[in-house]
Amino acid sequence: MADYDYDVLVIGAGPGGYVAAIRAAQLGLKTACAEGRETLGGTCLNVGCIPSKAMLHASEYFEAAAGGSMAKMGIKVKPELDLPTMHGQRIDAVKGLTGGIEFLFKKNKVDWLKGYAQFTSKDSVEVAGKAYRAKNIIIATGSSVTPLPGVAVDNDKQIIVDSTGALELAKVPGHMVVIGGGVIGLELGSVWRRLGAKVTCVEFLDQILPGMDGDVRKEANKIFKKQGIEFKLKTKVTKAEVKGKKAVLTLEPAAGGDAETLEADVVLVSIGRRPNTDGLALDKTGLAVNQRGQIETDHDFSTQVPGIWAIGDVIPGPMLAHKAEDEGIACAENIAGLTGIVNHDVIPSVVYTWPEIAGVGLTEEQAKEKGEVKVGKFPMLANSRAKTNHEPDGFVKVIADAKSDRVLGVWCIASVAGTMIAQAAQAMEFGATSEDIAYTCHAHPTHSEAIKEAAMAVTGKPIHV
Repeated sequence: MADYDYDVLVIGAGPGGYVAAIRAAQLGLKTACAEGRETLGGTCLNVGCIPSKAMLHASEYFEAAAGGSMAKMGIKVKPELDLPTMHGQRIDAVKGLTGGIEFLFKKNKVDWLKGYAQFTSKDSVEVAGKAYRAKNIIIATGSSVTPLPGVAVDNDKQIIVDSTGALELAKVPGHMVVIGGGVIGLELGSVWRRLGAKVTCVEFLDQILPGMDGDVRKEANKIFKKQGIEFKLKTKVTKAEVKGKKAVLTLEPAAGGDAETLEADVVLVSIGRRPNTDGLALDKTGLAVNQRGQIETDHDFSTQVPGIWAIGDVIPGPMLAHKAEDEGIACAENIAGLTGIVNHDVIPSVVYTWPEIAGVGLTEEQAKEKGEVKVGKFPMLANSRAKTNHEPDGFVKVIADAKSDRVLGVWCIASVAGTMIAQAAQAMEFGATSEDIAYTCHAHPTHSEAIKEAAMAVTGKPIHV
């Protein structure tokens, strides 16, 4: 190994990269991780998953107090918003978790190469002016916000912002327009709506939450409308201009037609993310990207160039932190000569709005394309725990193969859907049938009983509906 500086060099310290580096080191491989941010953890920990959940959680408390939910349970309070303190607890959460990763790097003897890496050959990179050669290089550079033509983001001005800028707003906007009805836009739009903003969501498609089950998309739209979010569906934004301290958007029907204008205090551009493959100098390796800018890999995460591997948002599949983490572990194990596997058919996804929205496996529409199915639904209104907690919105939906009864997908809208979906994912990982779930004893009273009830509906033996 004298010819190599490292057995494994990971480019990027997001959820996939830092996990891959730690696992590789645990397996006895000399490991380094190149990261140009001042802190580890990538988008997720620094400006994505973690800080947004801190703001979502805090804003839920504020709305519960300000909106009368607490009063209905006999708790009378008059809340006062202290936005700087709310931001402070977000920053503290990020600082603690990113610092924790740095501790884990030291504990596992992972070298942090501080700087952004560029390939100089198929087995060498340059970081901050210094060259490193590695037997195996894992690309885990994540993704960044997809720009929208005609809409220039400037987070410093806090008028037209992306998801990073939306976390840093110094005051509650009077009117926020969210461009894009996906996960990130709905989560951050929910934060500022709870804190007092009027929120309008502009979505090009005919429904929000693309890719999710049809029933979930329709029900979520109804719930968010009831909460006060205004939707302009089948609408595109063609231009945005900053005039003084306001933004003026030009909107047109997606199918074409007359334009209209919409004024906002803050515009959040949230139309998706794109893989971070530019700037890596992949041409020096002979590695090409597909039409979406992604790096294609085999089932073991190896690329077409021996010794170069890729995981997370830079490869095809959902851009989810937990997907990247599992891929990072599997990739490191494959490099070490073990067998690392990720079942990409069973990757849960969650929207952390109120209520939460979660799903795993196939939608009903996808399942029907593959064959005959059975579907069971159970409303949260009939769930005892949801009833006592005053959380009536939502449902659980179980989709199973009509012949084998094997569960193909589970979708739910509930206050703790993100936690509930873990049971469904585990059941599906081991090939469970709806009867398996229906006949598994669930603690009472819990929200998870709704999964059991939906599964019982699939088997034709519903109890509480």
